[in-house]
Amino acid sequence: MTDSTATDSLDQQVNNQYVTFQVTSEVFGFPMDQVLEIIRIPTTVAVPLTPDTLIGLANLRGGVLPIIDLRKLLEFENKALTEQSRVVVVDTGAQTGRVGLVVDRVLQVKTVDDSEIDRSSKVKSSVDEEVVDGVIKAGDGEQVTQLLNVHEIIKQNFASMVSERIADAVQSNTKVLQNEEKDEDDTSNQLVSFLVDEQEYAFDLMGVEEIVRVPDNIASMPKTDAHVMGLIELRGRLLPLISLRNLFGLENAPLCEQNRVVIVSVARPSGIKEYAGFIVDQVREVLRVTDDVLQEVPDILNKGMDDDIDKICRLENGKRLVSIINSENVFGHQVVKEAMSDEELKESQMQGQDTQSEVIDDEDNSIEQLVVFLLSKQEYAVSIDHVQEITRIPDQMDKVPKTPKFIEGVVNLRGTVLPVIDMRTRFGIDKMDGNDRQRIVVLNIAGTKTGFVVDSVAQVLRLPKEQIEDSPNLSEEQNRVMGKVVNLKNDKRIIQVLEVDELLSKKEVSAIEKQSA
Repeated sequence: MTDSTATDSLDQQVNNQYVTFQVTSEVFGFPMDQVLEIIRIPTTVAVPLTPDTLIGLANLRGGVLPIIDLRKLLEFENKALTEQSRVVVVDTGAQTGRVGLVVDRVLQVKTVDDSEIDRSSKVKSSVDEEVVDGVIKAGDGEQVTQLLNVHEIIKQNFASMVSERIADAVQSNTKVLQNEEKDEDDTSNQLVSFLVDEQEYAFDLMGVEEIVRVPDNIASMPKTDAHVMGLIELRGRLLPLISLRNLFGLENAPLCEQNRVVIVSVARPSGIKEYAGFIVDQVREVLRVTDDVLQEVPDILNKGMDDDIDKICRLENGKRLVSIINSENVFGHQVVKEAMSDEELKESQMQGQDTQSEVIDDEDNSIEQLVVFLLSKQEYAVSIDHVQEITRIPDQMDKVPKTPKFIEGVVNLRGTVLPVIDMRTRFGIDKMDGNDRQRIVVLNIAGTKTGFVVDSVAQVLRLPKEQIEDSPNLSEEQNRVMGKVVNLKNDKRIIQVLEVDELLSKKEVSAIEKQSA
């Protein structure tokens, strides 16, 4: 037998093989050449605005995999998953590539001859005949195996997944050009505010790289001041971890769940950036304030603090004072300079700059900052460019008569009437009782400020734009509103990135503009 003959024989054998499985009491099969693998039921992330047949998105070896309930696709009675339930990962033949279909039980890989398959139109099936390619004839005492057409099943239920996306690409490029237009008259300042010993402070947002939880592993730094908690590694770079409580001479307190690390950078005259993490008691919000609420600091208030406080921000008619920290002066503290002089740390930060020199030279084009928030325990994000500020929900939110139903109410935000929408309602998620962790994220949508209520704000995440990838196209609305995801493989996190300009229709934006007028 020649090599060519042997290869043809092997291909024919694979083409005649089917992976068979059970859904309810019925037996089905997929062609072996379309089955990529079979896995246990993974942890998934729910996706709003999609058919209820979608269980969610899973991370499979670094890729985003849609997990679909085959029971619901075939319109069988719903049933809880069991130990025998499996996901059959198949190639859809579409641009999206692979999907995972949940079945009740995998049976076997079956090799059959073409003569054993009935592909006639008269074949009786328990499911829609459009998705059945034929049946494997049953022998004595055997059950008929219905052969499913993977492409047709997905096409019927997730048409967007198998459609061309040229129009989406054109629309996306248009949005990029629109988003690059800047408001030249915008003289506001953005601040990240936080609490230290019940006092409110803030860093300028431009100097904040990201905000993270306090890591479990903190390496000690010998011969350093008590203000320096140790070293942490973040994205391949070593950072000194500094307690702002200790630095400001405040009473020490044990770390708890609310503590956060604010990663701050300063640019030195040499062009090199230095990075450090500052432990705060609790991150409060992102503020957007104008110059008229900023005041110089009386000399007496900076006594003994090495000019750490740059300005005082007076909010709510002076009832709320936010002390704005001067990042460069904080980095100039002797204890911080000593920590930054650690040879291993200096080498790490220099290496980080070598590998990310393009990021430093062209930061706006290479780096994205996302505000990450939670809805029903799932993570979502919006570009920080769209975020005007993040504020607490007031004790009372007024409901104005004759306003559109989708508007939850209005609040007075420093003299401006701000319409507020519950993000849960927007995505068809059950509403929740109000609590202290909820926040209003104020977004700029087509030039109109709108507040969206979220369960909580998790962090400000800074990452290379290349880490933001296309989400599987699961429905037209989902692809338009949340067509991107961040897949943090090492952290086993999938964050769905929202397209802010698509959160509201033109009609809804118009209604909000009238409400704000």
